Amino acid sequence: MIPKTFREVIDLGDGREISIETGKLAKQAHGSVVVQSGKCMLLCTVVSNYKQSDVDFLPLTVDYREKFAAAGRYPGGFFKREARPSDGEVLTMRLVDRVLRPLFPKDYHSETQVMIQLMSHDDDVMPDAMAGLAASAAIQLSDFPFECAISEARVGRVNGEFVINPTRAQLEESDIDMMIGASADSVMMVEGEMDEISEEEMTEAIKFAHEAIKVQCAAQLKLAEAFGKKETREYEPEREDVDLAQKIHDMAYDKVYAVAKAGSAKHERSAAFAEIKEEIKATFSEEELEDIGGLVSKYYSKAEKAAVRDLTLNEGLRLDGRKTDEIRPIWCEVDYLPSTHGSAIFTRGETQALATVTLGTSREANQIDMPSFEGEERFYLHYNFPPFSTGEARPIRGTSRREVGHGNLAQRALKGMVPEDCPYTVRVVSEVLESNGSSSMATVCSGTMALMDAGVQLKKPVSGIAMGLISDADSGKYAVLSDILGDEDHLGDMDFKVTGTSDGITACQMDIKVKGLSYEILVNALNQARDGRLHILGKLTDTIAAPAEDVKPHSPKMVTRRIPNEFIGALIGPGGKVIQEMQKETETTIVINEDPVTEEGIVEILGVGNEGIDAVLAKIDSILFKPEVGSVYEVKVIKMLDFGAVVEYMDAPGNEVLLHVSELAWERTENVSDVVNMGDVFDVKYFGLDPRTRKEKVSRKALLPKPEGYVERPPRNDRGDRRGGNDRRGGDRRGGDRDRKPRRD
Repeated sequence: MIPKTFREVIDLGDGREISIETGKLAKQAHGSVVVQSGKCMLLCTVVSNYKQSDVDFLPLTVDYREKFAAAGRYPGGFFKREARPSDGEVLTMRLVDRVLRPLFPKDYHSETQVMIQLMSHDDDVMPDAMAGLAASAAIQLSDFPFECAISEARVGRVNGEFVINPTRAQLEESDIDMMIGASADSVMMVEGEMDEISEEEMTEAIKFAHEAIKVQCAAQLKLAEAFGKKETREYEPEREDVDLAQKIHDMAYDKVYAVAKAGSAKHERSAAFAEIKEEIKATFSEEELEDIGGLVSKYYSKAEKAAVRDLTLNEGLRLDGRKTDEIRPIWCEVDYLPSTHGSAIFTRGETQALATVTLGTSREANQIDMPSFEGEERFYLHYNFPPFSTGEARPIRGTSRREVGHGNLAQRALKGMVPEDCPYTVRVVSEVLESNGSSSMATVCSGTMALMDAGVQLKKPVSGIAMGLISDADSGKYAVLSDILGDEDHLGDMDFKVTGTSDGITACQMDIKVKGLSYEILVNALNQARDGRLHILGKLTDTIAAPAEDVKPHSPKMVTRRIPNEFIGALIGPGGKVIQEMQKETETTIVINEDPVTEEGIVEILGVGNEGIDAVLAKIDSILFKPEVGSVYEVKVIKMLDFGAVVEYMDAPGNEVLLHVSELAWERTENVSDVVNMGDVFDVKYFGLDPRTRKEKVSRKALLPKPEGYVERPPRNDRGDRRGGNDRRGGDRRGGDRDRKPRRD
């Protein structure tokens, strides 16, 4: 018997719906829902252990996977099962994690897993837009200590109209692609890319998405009420000591305030803070530290945070001595690496990124193979964050989710400025060499300069800045911080990164840590970010004002040529022989793709030297060569035969035609060698297909004057002789004369 199910429906307002259902699947999980829109179905389950883990943080795992069976497909590659998550799946995990994590109590440390699976795919529904809704709905059905329902929604703008959760087809026409995460009361997360929109337009898009999210949050609460809201579980809270907290605050606050006000460098400041902490710990005995050492460290951190925040709110000063809107010193350099196709260094304060550019053919495109999307990227960016960039030695365990997320943000910031007609596949790699605040924005800046250094004709240069916010709800004071440090990221109320050109925003990423942030503060922060972006952009263009006119001498040159579909086979040759020999002889790389619309062949020729590229183009011209009837062409004799000479068109090497002995000269020619020899070059006239032989006909004699007294021979008849009248000698008499009666002997 099918168990009873509970269901709520969310109306998206344009004929589309999202349903949330529970009670049928995965009932041993602490909460489970199926979220469906069209044929797209997500299953989300949540489980949290009842025993607290022995750590001082929330061990939360958000996992999002797309099952290939959902789209009726097999996993690619040799290993025919879903294995490590794709970058697309990792990015969705990050979007959900960033909204959920702050809503758990800070002293809740139980191992918690949120698992979201795409079980059925619909080409018209983008599943990542419903992942946050699914996660929150499942948590609402559990007994987890969780602050409030949240949801996430994608917003696009098509023909000037905002759209919630647009289809992929609509998104291709949209100038905005933003994901917003929020509760009914507060916006908590924003991430997306835009086509140079203004700060006010971005704010309007966030407001529009928030209204839709409020409806989705209400539906979750209604479903939980119908299902039967569980009592929130009891858990063992962290140990607290109010008197100790006050004692540590009194001992640390003034000293920390003084160090923070001194405006020192990162390592000097860190050492001074560590010394204060050690002095405080020295006031306790070893026995006391064994008992309350963890509390001492925690309360010191709180005191340090309070002192630094107060310094900024009260005096407008920051840890490194800057004012709130001041940008750290910047220096840049391009063409630093001699062998790369493009390179640039961007250094801002204690953050440094070295970017490289590599140019290639479509064969090097980044292939995306997900159940919800198949395609390729001709521009992509990879971000590396080694431990030495922060002066640490840590285990290296492959590419982290953070690196995937930061690289994706920088890629979205830049990709709209790469022209559509760029013939190359372009890969940018950012190596973060130093980090103290916003290495992802340093990646955008170094990436911009490296692309211009490589000769990629960017539409406009792009810069990026990381902003922070410190606010006090009681006093109403707030300070927006431009170009934040790593410490300010940790102690602030908002971390938002904004990238753009001189004309508008191209990408953003925000994590808002305070409830009820007003849109007025958000707009002020965005406007201050614009001023900072333009300042940084000026530093970039001072270093390299415009893209290099051409690629570097050692970089590959790319030429693209279109050929009719019927010539693709001739260019490739049997078993690829022609194209392989051509690549070897010319030291080029040749890639042939087919235009899905025109069905033409698109030939990409990549080579360092122009000579090789020119040789390939000549070969293509030769293959495509079609002589015109009545035209004269220069030819060369390449083979002598008894009945003529094989000649090759000089303008199209490899294209051969037979020059018959009868077309060599007006006079009768007994031997071909009497008129022409191997290697002779002369002109011939092209007559098209000979109606008698059905072969191409060219003539040398047609370009020569007729000898005086020349008598034209009679034309050959269908049987090849020149006899006229009714003479039937030599003809086929097998049929006899049907009009004549049989002769009697």
